[in-house]
Amino acid sequence: MRRKIWDQMPLFIGIVLLIILAALPTGYEDAVIYKGTDRCAATVVSVDNSTIIDTGLIRSGEQRCIIELDGGRFKGQETVGINMLTGSLEQDKIFQKGDRAMVVISYKNDTILSVNMIDIYRMDKELWLGIAFALLLVCFAGRKGFQALLSFGITILSIWKIIVPACLNGMNAILISLLIVSILTAVIFALVYGFDRRFLTAVCGSLLGIAATCILGILLTNVFQIHGAVMPYSESLIYSGFENLNLTQIFMSSIFIGASGAVMDLAVDITSAIHEVVEKRPDISRREAVRSGIHVGRAAMGTMTTTLLLAYSGGYLTLLMVFMAQGTPVYNILNYKHIASEVLHTVVGSIGLVTVAPFTAMVGGMMLTRKKHK
Repeated sequence: MRRKIWDQMPLFIGIVLLIILAALPTGYEDAVIYKGTDRCAATVVSVDNSTIIDTGLIRSGEQRCIIELDGGRFKGQETVGINMLTGSLEQDKIFQKGDRAMVVISYKNDTILSVNMIDIYRMDKELWLGIAFALLLVCFAGRKGFQALLSFGITILSIWKIIVPACLNGMNAILISLLIVSILTAVIFALVYGFDRRFLTAVCGSLLGIAATCILGILLTNVFQIHGAVMPYSESLIYSGFENLNLTQIFMSSIFIGASGAVMDLAVDITSAIHEVVEKRPDISRREAVRSGIHVGRAAMGTMTTTLLLAYSGGYLTLLMVFMAQGTPVYNILNYKHIASEVLHTVVGSIGLVTVAPFTAMVGGMMLTRKKHK
């Protein structure tokens, strides 16, 4: 009975942690600019493009739409919605009759003052996509799939409810991120293995790899002289009243946060491999177990490092296309700070993977074997 309760403990802890995180306030819920407003979906009944100014590919001015509100306190009412165009292909959108838009309604008492059309409404599609993902995961992996969903939700909420507001409040981004990533590592491995020697092996190996990635990220960011403003929207953050933020610290923390998933993945592979070997050969020596773990790590590292490269470079595909279209020499490209920052992300993350393999193999060889074979 005690054993059964002990086996269920990680799942119970995970569910409790998820509930606590979901209820935890960030401190930024009541933004002044959103007071006296209501947000909902609306269906576009008709459009008026007469005040839109076309200049080549650029469109500016405003689009006026008759919309029917699909939710909120004014549900069912028809009103005029304004879609402001700023001449930015990235930010602007054009609505057509029948589209569903996300709108922000400014009101006073029971009177609508104005309706701002923010973007195409995608919440329902995102919800269905999330449900499909959850069903596929649970159908394929059963209980383990549910535990994976639990760790997925805990990770999202930890970033949104703890790391992001802590950084906005001026806390040390490196320390808070390292603390949260360490806790997440322990929680995720507890859900995977329970509280046994595999759990300790994977946690120790991962934390050593994450620590190595963190230290290298801090040192090489200073060596490369990379400022945190290379991150997307970082300048907008500064101009929004957070001018005292240390963006470079946030950039440093993003390096090991980004690599931590791959580090945990490799630690699980090596830990599980050593455990299986020991189960089949209980008399295996620690040295042989370590060697087996290192062999698994070598095989996995090739794909893991490529995974990091593709994950990071995929977001900068259009930037690389601009360089090629302009005939920019590779020498100049590699020295460009945005590219240098991605090189730093990729290489430091890959070095973290290289370190986690022997770390986990050595810890696993010590903890998962019975006695040293004589």
